[in-house]
Amino acid sequence: MSRLRPRHGGRPLSRLALNQWLQAPRAQSLIELERCEVSRLLPEVFGRHVLQIGSWGQGDDLLQASETLHRAVLGTVTDVGASALIESERLPVASSVVDAVLLPHTLEFSPSPHHVLREVNRILTDRGRLFVLGFNPWSLWGLRQRFGLRDRAFPGGARFYSAGRLCDWLELLDLEVIEVRRYGLGFPWTTARSDGDGWNFSALAAPWSEAYLLAARKRVIPMRLVGRVARAHVRPLIGIGAPAAGRGEGRACLDSEPSPSPPPSMG
Repeated sequence: MSRLRPRHGGRPLSRLALNQWLQAPRAQSLIELERCEVSRLLPEVFGRHVLQIGSWGQGDDLLQASETLHRAVLGTVTDVGASALIESERLPVASSVVDAVLLPHTLEFSPSPHHVLREVNRILTDRGRLFVLGFNPWSLWGLRQRFGLRDRAFPGGARFYSAGRLCDWLELLDLEVIEVRRYGLGFPWTTARSDGDGWNFSALAAPWSEAYLLAARKRVIPMRLVGRVARAHVRPLIGIGAPAAGRGEGRACLDSEPSPSPPPSMG
């Protein structure tokens, strides 16, 4: 009965499966294409720290275009040039300290992609950026994966998520999607393009592209705590108003003042 239950996430990568994939010519061409796409956006990130979460490629090749003070790879597979070995669902990083995070097909090989996104949202700063590389489940590549006809070199156990579904997840986390760019090596053999570009043949074929790059930014509304509002102070137009407690004394003083004497007569 367990085989009939739906699988909620992918199966983590193994060292053997990843090394076998990285040696395939198709993998090398794809990773090079993805490095170019990521390099187009990384120079826009300002701050101190950029992290790649997940093992994909060789070391920090995907982060070479970063201009931040520090960049690191938190890998999920040993011996692939990672700075540390971690579980992507439980990141050993303090909250609100990372300026940008790259997830290179990390969600496809995670048993709980929702937890990965929550952890990423936790460690991003208020103006943090998120870049996600994903495979399109509606592409020819994705359909072959679904029916068990995947490339022999491609690691098994992956679960593909569409860009639209990922946008819905990010919306729940208050992450604003600013770009979805589609690319690929095989069918439909079109150049990389972003959603919203001018209409052409590539626009018709874009939904069937093999992969996509999704860029998002954290959307935080600043809060200003407002205390008790002070009542407006009305200043008197003439002179200085007397306190309420002293009004009676002031009136008594006015009543006790002597009346002015009449002017002397001229006769």
